[in-house]
Amino acid sequence: MQEFVYHIVQKDIVGNKLVALNSFKETNPTLYERYTKKYFDHPDRPKLLTKKVPKLNCLWNDVIHFLPLHPNHVYNALKSLDIQIVEDMRFFKIPFEKLKGYKNAMYLYSKHKYIGPAEDIDEDEMIMLNIGNYKELTEISADTIEYYKVEQAKGNKFGMFPYIPHVLSQGEVEIEGLEIINWNQGK
Repeated sequence: MQEFVYHIVQKDIVGNKLVALNSFKETNPTLYERYTKKYFDHPDRPKLLTKKVPKLNCLWNDVIHFLPLHPNHVYNALKSLDIQIVEDMRFFKIPFEKLKGYKNAMYLYSKHKYIGPAEDIDEDEMIMLNIGNYKELTEISADTIEYYKVEQAKGNKFGMFPYIPHVLSQGEVEIEGLEIINWNQGK
């Protein structure tokens, strides 16, 4: 069975490849600045710009971040809690084989080990991946659902992917010919 990872389709995508954010620092400083603005919405988030990723031995934005779960699961979880969300969010559906030949890892992002964006990632939270050991996730954790409930009750603005593992890749992905899906549609 073919396994997939997912990546949000940016409205103003540049080029024909998905690349790590830090690659824009030199090649497209304006775009780099636009995409890094999101890191300044919380006092600890700017520290993500210098956060180290164990096992891959690079920085947080030296890798491409992928969702290892069909985004419809996230959409359905948020909708079931009556959380206001964008209905039309598109994702690239990427066969995991496209990451072959690159260093890839899964950041488990478990609640009991996560202590904030400014803190180091525990090395045990990183699992190196290859074509043979990657399996797409099929559900959202109870910790993620609880996070949504708590943050909604507080009236906070919050991220959509807390405690959902991330696939991190030091590669590039050609986007031509990739299927684009909407998160409000099932598999």
